[in-house]
Amino acid sequence: MQYPIPSHQIGRPGKDKVWYVSEFAQRFRLDKREENRLRKLLGPIAKEIDLLKNAGR
Repeated sequence: MQYPIPSHQIGRPGKDKVWYVSEFAQRFRLDKREENRLRKLLGPIAKEIDLLKNAGR
């Protein structure tokens, strides 16, 4: 079972910065195709470092 990340932890600076993939894609202006690829690869919520490493433009 997945537990939702508390809203105060989403997008906050720090060692384990966590983002919703949709918000990350919007913030970094990724297209829907790339957003869907990241969501399939990492799930709906992922650490920023994983998103940055796997995002392609």
